Amino acid sequence: MPTSSNRRYTYHLVNVFVESTAATFGGNPLCVFEHAHGMSDVEMQSLAAQFNLSETTFVLPAAPGSGAPPTVRIFTPAFEMPFAGHPTVGTAFVVNALGLPGCIGDALTLRMKAGDIPVTRENGGWTFAANSHTSRESGIARADIAAMLGVSEADLGDAARYVDTGSEQLVIPVTSVAALARVQADGALLARHVRTKSGRFLAYVVARVAANRFQVRFFFPKDGNMMTEDPGTGSACSCLGGYLLDAGEATPSQFTVTQGEFINRLNVLQLSLTADKRIRVGGQVLALGEGVITLP
Repeated sequence: MPTSSNRRYTYHLVNVFVESTAATFGGNPLCVFEHAHGMSDVEMQSLAAQFNLSETTFVLPAAPGSGAPPTVRIFTPAFEMPFAGHPTVGTAFVVNALGLPGCIGDALTLRMKAGDIPVTRENGGWTFAANSHTSRESGIARADIAAMLGVSEADLGDAARYVDTGSEQLVIPVTSVAALARVQADGALLARHVRTKSGRFLAYVVARVAANRFQVRFFFPKDGNMMTEDPGTGSACSCLGGYLLDAGEATPSQFTVTQGEFINRLNVLQLSLTADKRIRVGGQVLALGEGVITLP
């Protein structure tokens, strides 16, 4: 039972990048703690492990009247991240709905370790403006890329590249949805060949299915070299935007990016490249529920 010395923290569960707000069990789940002042780093990390979602966010609202944006910290069950896409979109939805200081209206900013991220409400959803991207060659032989994905070299498209908009990803084009369906990520081989700036081994595999449409899959390690598939990855989607800019994609342009089909958890992301070559990613958010955690 709670005592007078206990600390109580309210959290919200939302699904991000849902196909529509009628899609109760689509999108990528997120837990958002609305007022995390007083929590230690260890408690944040432990709560993220307790909820065991791909990410949990902890909001530290600015003082009323300060004009500063809320600080948002993002934790996976194992470590803290400087930036992630679906936590940005989902957290913006929650803090706006709560009317936290600096979060009222159709535009707000979230302060993350990767920097201040502008987020706007558009077309019934929320969209973030990614940091300017950097990129580099992967340095991985095509034969090794094919082996670590379990496909043939003929299934691979243009050269894979590391792209960074706040969280570096390895973007790997394949030639078709059929090739995308054949992908079976080999964690041991990914660990041998792939190293992002953070030291992680990840693979964002993309198939262009129409001029303005992509289907994608994202693989990351969860237990050692055991790979798991993420249903919806906004930071990687912004890296796709950087990849397209590097490839000379015309601007302005708009794309629909779908993810999660192969794990029965459809996510729909909207990617846009502006005339001044900025990258923007957004989607719809569904509020699922809320609760209270009591800490000693």
